[in-house]
Amino acid sequence: MKVIAINSSPRKNGNTASLINYALDEIRHEGFETEYISLAGKSIRGCTACYKCFENQNRRCAIDNDILNELVEKMIDADGIILGSPTYFADVNAEMKALIDRAGFVSKSNGDLLKYKVGAAAVAVRRAGSVHVFDSINHFFLISQMIISGSSYWNMGIGMEAGDVEKDEEGINTMKILGRNMSWLLKRIK
Repeated sequence: MKVIAINSSPRKNGNTASLINYALDEIRHEGFETEYISLAGKSIRGCTACYKCFENQNRRCAIDNDILNELVEKMIDADGIILGSPTYFADVNAEMKALIDRAGFVSKSNGDLLKYKVGAAAVAVRRAGSVHVFDSINHFFLISQMIISGSSYWNMGIGMEAGDVEKDEEGINTMKILGRNMSWLLKRIK
């Protein structure tokens, strides 16, 4: 079984990456294959509402000059999906929103490709607004008919500058528990 993690932060090795990797370490420890994907420096644009994905039904977005179709294929092939985003004005950043909108349309237009996969959010935040980011990602999972894995608290860590999240013991522990819970859930489903 495989779990992929997609980090939408423009900081390749920032706080969002740290949080995701705490969860992935636990998942690997449970014997799962994992893949970490950073969108830092990669191009991904928003949905144009062209509805070509509904017309073509080829498991692809008609916009084919960025990373989205590659990400959709990886999401389809995975058993579990972690989506990580920093908090930008109390919401996901633009890259995560583009991924959610376009991957969601491709999935829906092709018979709910993400149905029954296990999803988990990972949110980095300076101080406030993370609950809305957490909700935005979970709404994507729910409308995709995915199963959401939980932890002992909301899946977030607090820190402003890269590395600050390492001081958030509760956030780190939350992500470790998330990794163990996601592994447990995937084993029960399969």
